[in-house]
Amino acid sequence: MASFSTPSSEPPKHEMQYFPNMTTSLPSKSAEFRRVLWTGLYSQLVLMTVPVGGDIGEEIHTVDQILTFTSGTGLAQVGGKEQKVGGGDMVIVPAGTKHQFLNTGETPLTLYTVYSPAEHKATTVHQTKEQGDKEEEEGIDEAPAWSQRSKKQNEDEGWVKAEE
Repeated sequence: MASFSTPSSEPPKHEMQYFPNMTTSLPSKSAEFRRVLWTGLYSQLVLMTVPVGGDIGEEIHTVDQILTFTSGTGLAQVGGKEQKVGGGDMVIVPAGTKHQFLNTGETPLTLYTVYSPAEHKATTVHQTKEQGDKEEEEGIDEAPAWSQRSKKQNEDEGWVKAEE
């Protein structure tokens, strides 16, 4: 398993974040069910590993979600439709859409996902789905307030500079 640095719980700095081998080997080096890698003002990058026979749990988010699968095979259930998925595939789940992803293969289903805006606490690491469900139910795994602000509010507060 790879060594991952702990992401910051503070608003992002104006600097590059680099994740080598993101579409090939990096996601498979994380054995955790969910690991936040980076949280920005308007989006969040998360690695996920769904164990053999596992799933992410049927859910509906109030944020958009883009999932890129890097290895394994699974079944995407989104908005009442089903699609087989595997390494190299991408699925977009618009905010407000019921979805579920199941591992139907013989190896872990690995992926990275981008939430927009953030869905999880900036430092979240869940070893298992059960841990993630528990922390969400208890209100422990909440996106930081600074990741939920409007573009205008960020401009007014000086977090980003408006175009001139």
